[in-house]
Amino acid sequence: MKLFVSMATLCLALLLTAACSSSTSNSNAAKPAQSSAAGATPASTPATAAASTAASQDFTLLNKTGVEIDKVFISPHDGNDWEEDILGRDTLPDGQSVDIKFHRSETAAMWDLRVEDNKGNAIEWENLNLLQISKVTLHYENSKATAEVE
Repeated sequence: MKLFVSMATLCLALLLTAACSSSTSNSNAAKPAQSSAAGATPASTPATAAASTAASQDFTLLNKTGVEIDKVFISPHDGNDWEEDILGRDTLPDGQSVDIKFHRSETAAMWDLRVEDNKGNAIEWENLNLLQISKVTLHYENSKATAEVE
């Protein structure tokens, strides 16, 4: 099971890296994800390939915390550790979003989410049913973190 989770995490990291690296020439990192969701053009090979392997757990993470998110970890709720940071070397600035993709063979429904800023401050959410969630918007106000799910 650990090998499967590690492979799923690696696939997520690779898909996320491809999505983020394609947005380096764009000042708004959320636009590529939105344009691929609206309908990929034939020139959008990575988005087309990702769409054909979409999993039920795929979701968009939107940062509305007021701070830049340095790391994002996602782990099955029954897992023992956080695995790897799915952002890799990238970050998620306030107001930006990232599409998080799972391997289509993934079956777990309940997942935990952890985000960290560049100072190591962390916030965690548990038991997110990603089979029923397509978007998670993170907020931080009055020293309280919340996650709005759609």
